[in-house]
Amino acid sequence: QVQLVESGGGLVQAGGSLRLACAASGRTFSAGAMGWFRQAPGKEREFAAAISWSGDTTRYADSVKGRFTISRDNAKNTVYLQMNSLKPEDTALYYCAASGMRMVSPAPGWYEYWGQGTEVTVSS
Repeated sequence: QVQLVESGGGLVQAGGSLRLACAASGRTFSAGAMGWFRQAPGKEREFAAAISWSGDTTRYADSVKGRFTISRDNAKNTVYLQMNSLKPEDTALYYCAASGMRMVSPAPGWYEYWGQGTEVTVSS
């Protein structure tokens, strides 16, 4: 089993920044890819970013490319999502997800474990 706990969400003005963190426990953290997904009110969950087990491969949704950066610290069992130039349309519940596979994927089904989410609200 893997437990994932997200933190770092909050209320920020448009153009501002937030850094989300996801602390993992329960298995060898470095074994698999990690992803961030988000779900806005009334919408389906969507892919935001993912990082491979080694950290050398990342993938982003077009909507966040150039503004968000995913990274991981395997020594701390933590994955991060640095979010800059935030827009009101980035408002959502952000979820961290862990995969048993080493490579990245934008597909939710690629990920076996999910956190409870941290809320991000961007005001205009």
